[in-house]
Amino acid sequence: MPRPLGELEDAVMTRVWQWNRPVTVREVLEDLQRERSIAYTTVMTVMDNLHQKGWVRREVEGRAYRYMAVSTRAAYAAALMNEDWGRSDNPAAALVAFFGMMSPDQREALDDAIRIVQRDTPLPAPLPAPPGEGAGETGSEGR
Repeated sequence: MPRPLGELEDAVMTRVWQWNRPVTVREVLEDLQRERSIAYTTVMTVMDNLHQKGWVRREVEGRAYRYMAVSTRAAYAAALMNEDWGRSDNPAAALVAFFGMMSPDQREALDDAIRIVQRDTPLPAPLPAPPGEGAGETGSEGR
């Protein structure tokens, strides 16, 4: 289970997820500097930490690395929700409370997700009939 990302880790991962392509420390730095004053070495350290934690993979390109997300933001959010839900001593009550906090748009997204899961989940195979009860089994075949 992933630990929640720290504030700066989240800011970096947000860019990696949004851009959905290999990124350099310099690109992330320049975008972050629009919002705050931050040093190149700080961003480099955060991206290295994210690599060590398994959030990003990296490939050498020239003298720099290009970083790519290992999973999606949706998968990260789902893992956090699942972890927190699993801590509840009453999972049904936790879900009711969570659903009660949802906006109409979030409820619509939930309805869509349920439809997708139900559509993509195969029905269980029927159990085989006990001997002698299946079609064409009279016990006299082959005699």
